[in-house]
Amino acid sequence: MPRYAEMSKAELEAELAEVRARYGEMAARGLKLNMARGKPSAAQLELSLPLLDVLDSAADLAAEDGTDCRNYGVLDGIPEAKRLMATLLDDEPENVIVLGNASLTAMYDAMVRYLVFGALGSTPWGRLPEVKWLCPVPGYDRHFSICEDLGIEMIPVPLCEDGPDMEEVERLVAADDTIKGIWCVPKYSNPSGITYSDETVRRLAAMECAAPDFRIFWDNAYAVHHFSDDPAEQDIVLDIAEACREAGNPDRYLKFGSTSKITFPGAGVAALAASPANIAEIKRHLGVQAIGHDKLNQLRHARFLEEGARLPEHMAAHGALMGPKFELVEKKLAEELAEAGIATWTSPRGGYFVSFEGPAGTARRIVSLAKEAGVVMTGAGATWPYGDDPADSNIRIAPSLPPLEELEEAMDVFTCCVKLAALEQLVEG
Repeated sequence: MPRYAEMSKAELEAELAEVRARYGEMAARGLKLNMARGKPSAAQLELSLPLLDVLDSAADLAAEDGTDCRNYGVLDGIPEAKRLMATLLDDEPENVIVLGNASLTAMYDAMVRYLVFGALGSTPWGRLPEVKWLCPVPGYDRHFSICEDLGIEMIPVPLCEDGPDMEEVERLVAADDTIKGIWCVPKYSNPSGITYSDETVRRLAAMECAAPDFRIFWDNAYAVHHFSDDPAEQDIVLDIAEACREAGNPDRYLKFGSTSKITFPGAGVAALAASPANIAEIKRHLGVQAIGHDKLNQLRHARFLEEGARLPEHMAAHGALMGPKFELVEKKLAEELAEAGIATWTSPRGGYFVSFEGPAGTARRIVSLAKEAGVVMTGAGATWPYGDDPADSNIRIAPSLPPLEELEEAMDVFTCCVKLAALEQLVEG
């Protein structure tokens, strides 16, 4: 089949009629398929069912330091949970605070603390006339929602194959002291699946910032979420903490992570890691906000995952379930769209998403067509601040939740919708 751009008007009209007929057949099936969010599948959740058996009424419910995990206390986490989360966060246990079940909550709270109290003695951001934040795009919609909810102006910057466009980032932060930070998903980024290069990490750590209290929110949500258990097929990201210390900016970063996509979303363990100065400041405020978090959950996670020693085995089982789904997505996109020359997409080695770029001006139409045919996708525009993708071209594909047979059906519908939207644009304008 020739590329759509090389077809005559008559050929395009004939192709449009054929694709419309195929779409009508699909829409008539009454499908109810969902690829809207990056949720683990039922099969993935079953991998962690033994976690529920770790603690029972006969279990030793004391942490290794003697803490009774049934009772109040221990603000920053029991020792074995701190070691587990330090493994995920690529840091030392003494630099870790173990929190509740969601890293998103930890990020929201961190932003609110800076708005109310400032950062290590700086003016509270909430007292400033304006506060801005850099948002690599395409990016994570829930990050953007935090900024929007708190009235922080978002500035999109392009996300390249090796991380944010650092020339643009460096230009912006050097010239504007109202830019207080940047969102970063450094490994298997949401939604592109790219991993930051060592050079990008070092430049983020060392760049000159007009704001002395500039912060990197390092959301390493997919730190161990590889598709392959072969180390040669796994991405590695440089530690931002080490890079910041080497650059003379030891307090610039906050790292966030959780077990949400390792064990059970909503019943996992979240944590943050930071410099000693930042940890001391956070604990001072946290001590007013909370007495301690769910130590029983911390204890069972630490025992189930053997303080991180079982992570490679456990995540290899996740990868064995996820890898075939991403292979199927790649196969369907290549078979149905490559020759037409109307789209590009990423091919990650881990994480939860594929970033898809269709023809400019078609993303909303594609998502709408898919919904009408029974396939719910992430909303068009969600990967940009304020839900506004100026090119109307990016769509986040989330293959994790449906079983393979349903995913195949969903991808057949999706690729048909891409063709239909592209042909409508070419034929009808």
